[in-house]
Amino acid sequence: MKYLLVLILVILLAAGGAAAWMWYGLTHPYQGFAKEGVFVDVPRGASPRYVAYLLQQNGVVRSKLAFEIYARRHPKRTLQAGEYFFDRPLTGRDVYWKIAGGQVYQQPFTVREGETMFDIARELEAAKFMPASDFVYAAGDPAPIRDIAPDAKTLEGFLFPATYELPRHPKASELTADMARKFKEQWKRVVASGATEMDPINAGEHKSVNQTVTLASLVERETPKTEERPMVASVFENRLRKGMRLQCDPTVIYGMERLGKYNGTLTGKDLSFDSPYNTYEHSGLPPGPIGNPGEASLRAALHPADTKLLYFVANTQGGHFFSATLTEHNKNVVKYHRLLAGLPAEPPPPPPGPKRKHSKGTAKKSKHHQGKGQ
Repeated sequence: MKYLLVLILVILLAAGGAAAWMWYGLTHPYQGFAKEGVFVDVPRGASPRYVAYLLQQNGVVRSKLAFEIYARRHPKRTLQAGEYFFDRPLTGRDVYWKIAGGQVYQQPFTVREGETMFDIARELEAAKFMPASDFVYAAGDPAPIRDIAPDAKTLEGFLFPATYELPRHPKASELTADMARKFKEQWKRVVASGATEMDPINAGEHKSVNQTVTLASLVERETPKTEERPMVASVFENRLRKGMRLQCDPTVIYGMERLGKYNGTLTGKDLSFDSPYNTYEHSGLPPGPIGNPGEASLRAALHPADTKLLYFVANTQGGHFFSATLTEHNKNVVKYHRLLAGLPAEPPPPPPGPKRKHSKGTAKKSKHHQGKGQ
């Protein structure tokens, strides 16, 4: 009997010690990893036991058993899949709620207005998110926007400029789908706020969504000034109505970029570059967007200013001189070249000529000569 009591006491002490150890493991911060931190990738559908094993193996929790028991005490919560980053000591409970709350590791990545899918690809690669080729390949599939833009050939124009929170190694197809989803949300809002009854599929002047976004991309690439965008859109609309070529330099650049032929400088010779995107050589809009426009340019393409403008040229201060006739435009081109040369846009007025002085004596003499002549 005495031995039985001792055995029971030992068991109780052991159980108490184990419980105390597990409680300690859950309530006291622990860091068994290097100071630079550690990433733990929780697979989709992983059991609490396997997650506990991963955490202990990576030095994030002190006791995998304690973590597993704590997790099983919350059967209504699910440990979320994803990659988690740990850079400081945490208690087992804090680790559990971080994973149950899906606080996966993310980094901000910003797509700026007007950037092309090639620009975005290069920046993703530079930030070590993914190879540029992976993104370009995914952006070449228009499936995510086929419901609103069935004639789109790629996702160019529909990769909405915004800041996205990305894991360390995002999947290219998931990222392009997210960008396209963001575009559709913004497009719906922009169309709805236009105060006109327009079908989202045929917004603007009977243009398809793809055509409207294409126009918006030209506007975006031509001017950084929000207030100018409706006027730039008006110039393009007016030229389209008159059957005039758009003669938009960024379309030439884009056509060259697609073939790896652009070196950063556009020359006069390049304006005859053989490309369907070259609006010096081809009438109408290019076959698709030449970049990814933001909200202001989308609004401008949907609602151009009501003008008779047909031309614009840079004013060297980020804006443009606009004109309705070729004569006015040529004068503005002269202004542009004067500004480039560091001169005022308008030449100074000519100096006044010398004034003739008329004294009384001179007047009399003149009168006397006139009298003699008579």
